Amino acid sequence: MTFDTRVFDADAAASGEFGQLPEWDLTDLYPAPDAPELKRDMDWLEKACADFAADYEGKLAELDATGMLDCVLRYEKIDLIAGRIMSFIGLRYYQNTTDPERAKAMSDAQDKVTAYTTPLVFFSLELNRVDDAHLDSLFAENVGLARFKPIFDRMRAMRPYQLSDELEKFLHDQSTVGAAAWNRLFDETIAGLEFDVDGEMQGLEATLNHLTSQDRDRREEAAREVARVFGDNIKLFARVHNTLAKEKEIEDRWRGMPTPQTGRHLSNHVEPEVVEALRNAVVNAYPKVSHRYYELKRKWLGLDTLQVWDRNAPLPMETERKIGWDEAKTTVLSAYGAFDPEMARLAEPFFEKGWIDAGVKPGKAPGAFAHPTVADVHPYVMLNYLGKPRDVMTLAHELGHGVHQRLAAGQGELLSSTPLTLAETASVFGEMLTFKQLLSAAPNDAERKVLLAGKVEDMINTVVRQIAFYDFECKLHDARRGGELTPDDICALWMSVQGESLGPAFTFMEGYENYWAYIPHFVHSPFYVYAYAFGDGLVNALYAVYEEGDADFQKKYFDMLKAGGSKHHKELLAPFGLDASDPSFWDKGLSMISGFIDQLEAME
Repeated sequence: MTFDTRVFDADAAASGEFGQLPEWDLTDLYPAPDAPELKRDMDWLEKACADFAADYEGKLAELDATGMLDCVLRYEKIDLIAGRIMSFIGLRYYQNTTDPERAKAMSDAQDKVTAYTTPLVFFSLELNRVDDAHLDSLFAENVGLARFKPIFDRMRAMRPYQLSDELEKFLHDQSTVGAAAWNRLFDETIAGLEFDVDGEMQGLEATLNHLTSQDRDRREEAAREVARVFGDNIKLFARVHNTLAKEKEIEDRWRGMPTPQTGRHLSNHVEPEVVEALRNAVVNAYPKVSHRYYELKRKWLGLDTLQVWDRNAPLPMETERKIGWDEAKTTVLSAYGAFDPEMARLAEPFFEKGWIDAGVKPGKAPGAFAHPTVADVHPYVMLNYLGKPRDVMTLAHELGHGVHQRLAAGQGELLSSTPLTLAETASVFGEMLTFKQLLSAAPNDAERKVLLAGKVEDMINTVVRQIAFYDFECKLHDARRGGELTPDDICALWMSVQGESLGPAFTFMEGYENYWAYIPHFVHSPFYVYAYAFGDGLVNALYAVYEEGDADFQKKYFDMLKAGGSKHHKELLAPFGLDASDPSFWDKGLSMISGFIDQLEAME
């Protein structure tokens, strides 16, 4: 899921400037919010969870291989139905987060599903008490059960950090008024903020979009207004972060987790030393990547120093041509098809069947994402499309997720979900395919320079920026262990990573210290951000193998995507001769960014 910054442009939306933009058709999930099928499934879920607990609680250790397989399949169906319900209600909510009816439906559904699934808490706890040798014997007896071994392995990775059954049930029940409630407060606050730009009141999306304007005065005005509004609300955002960080610290302490990042690493099925190698490689590369690029950009813009409102500014020779929806669709499908016709075939239904919601509308959630929903339906892609070249790249990115999710769905509900570290693979690869096609078709050096610079900026935002975010989060959670953090404390932590990552070309305006306040990942998914850098580095290394001409690359690539969450990253990368635990792996990925900057320097 990628949260990009896009804008609501009422005139463009009204005029159909980009052509007919698609909207979601959610009927593949449920016909309507008041559909009898939705009530039927909610009622089924309540009974299925109660029956599951009645049939299996206290008895898992006694099951034979066939009985354990039946148990897992029943659990999977419960997961599927709960996922279908929450996907439908959640997607409706994202279409208009300021609609009270949709917000209430979301809250009520979360409450019900949480209550209904509380009896299931015993499942992972009890399984983790089953002897390893006994489980191994069951896997050896039944091939169908052995297929689910990766799920058991991930559950059992949590064994050292497991609490009592009673405490685990309490945490499950309490979640709707804990982190989930603070998440909603954050989302609804962000959606309701208003910013005055040139006398016009706009939402956050519109205001952030001005930071990519050709007009430097407009960029500055927008940047300062964002700083002002966040400053006015900074106490609330500090309260959200303090509360969530403290809640996490309490739960981590009770579980005995050694670091605040441990839970994320476990859920990602990645070793801490691999993440540390990635982090160190990126930080060490700051001078040859971001510092070097922004010094080039400073010269191109003819400035003595860059300000924060210049970071995503277009180049002076960049045109403001808007790209219609049909052209965007053709561009991405063509790039996908050139790699392999099957990839384009998998992406086409998103355009034809209401699987994309592309328009920018008041109240709509910001950014872009691909929601996998459940294994027996299909993903849905959300965009906020405004015809910029980067919107086309976002389309390529999210369709990559969609293709990945469609291929992985064959693993079933429990095994289709990909760890975050690998979840960005197909999306970033799809972007790279689209970028390379656009670059090869560029009519002149000026357009080629604009494309290369845009790609470098995107890669810096994906790798350098996200690792700086990761360092900020690490500092935030460590500091919170020492007590309540004031807004000034959090702002100081934010600024401590900004200069280091962006480099000496920048001067930071007063108020930029507040910009941590709107990053949704800090609130929704602590330490998620390194997955972007992991994905980008992994894809850069993969793409280098592809360009070297591996004849079986496409087959290996599709096999990797089809695996979903059924294999570890070591297993998935081995056919390509790659190993993420090798520090030089990350240098290989970073060298691609550095190589693009070399090309830009050669154009000077």
